[in-house]
This record gives sequence, structure tokens and C-alpha cells, in this order.
Amino acid sequence: MKQFNIYITGVGGQGIGLLSQTLLRGADHAGLEVMAVDTHGLAQRGGVVVSRIRCGSRVFSPLTLSHQCDLVLGMEIHEALRGLGRAMKKGGTLVYMDLSWQPLGVRLGQCREVTALDISTVSTQFDARSIEVETSGLPDARMQNMALVGTMAKHGLIPGVSRKNYTSALEDLVKGEVLTKNLKVLNDYAGDSESV
Repeated sequence: MKQFNIYITGVGGQGIGLLSQTLLRGADHAGLEVMAVDTHGLAQRGGVVVSRIRCGSRVFSPLTLSHQCDLVLGMEIHEALRGLGRAMKKGGTLVYMDLSWQPLGVRLGQCREVTALDISTVSTQFDARSIEVETSGLPDARMQNMALVGTMAKHGLIPGVSRKNYTSALEDLVKGEVLTKNLKVLNDYAGDSESV
């Protein structure tokens, strides 16, 4: 497989660690060579969290260069816009949630809130496909990350990685009722993409 780079961004408390591990292990279950690194920063204080995942046979570091990512995942809309500007390569794909955790500048009235129109405008500049994940019907806000994984499975966004691979990854990571609830969200968002 040629190189495939993923940039994940959001705010501490959104479950980015589990999201990153699910994608990493899913790629591993699919038989891909894969590396990952997380940057947590001030995650406990609502700060930015970034994860990078790289797949491919000639990948020697998990770090990505600017504008070299095939897939940008934004769990918060301001961070999704920043991820587009920092990481997206021409012709890539953005999957994002239209959720705002209102950065300090927005709360203080120093800057305006990012909108879906802003995301669309910047996506067009990168010839990028953008997919908004609807989360209003989730039974638990802590499962937004699984809504994103299900959406990725539905659209086949990581070459060679299937819903079955994500399911196996989750089975490695969580157990019991937590696993059951997360798998339900993943499968609901994956729709009829494939059988589990």
C-alpha cells in the first residue's frame, strides 16, 4: 500500500484517544503497516488533542508534514478548520462534527464562531471532499468518536480497512456494556456498508 496519512484533531474529553486507537488497531487487523502518535497537550483542560496515523510499507515515522494528509478528522468544528489549514493535501477528505466547544477567543468576543460554510469554503480551496457527521441522535455524547468511525466505515475512507476490522479493534479495546453500546453506534452510522 502506498502511504496514507490521517490527522485527527479535537478537544480534550471528546474520546480522541479511543478513536485513534480504534483506527490504528483497525488498520493493523486489516494487515496494514501502521504507525501512530498522539499529542495530548492540555487535554484535561479542554485543550487541543491531535493524533496522527500513517499507513504504508515505507513509513518510518508517525509524524506528518504540513498538507500531506489524505484524511483529516475533526471532532470539533474550530479544530476541523485548523486541521484543514495545517494538514489537508489537495484532493483529501475531511470528516467533521459541527460541534463547537467555543475557544476562548469566541467566548471573549474576539473572533467569530466557525460555521459549516467556513468548512465548505476551505474544503473547496483544497479540492477536498467534506463529510459532516450528524450527532444529534446519539444516546451518549461520549460516543461521538464511534459515530465518526461508523461514518468512515460507511464511506470506506481508509483503503483496505473495513467495518469488521474496526469491530475487531473495539473488541481489543473495551469490554462488556461499553463495547456493546459503542458497536451499536458504529454499526448505526456505518449503515449498510457491509455485514459485520
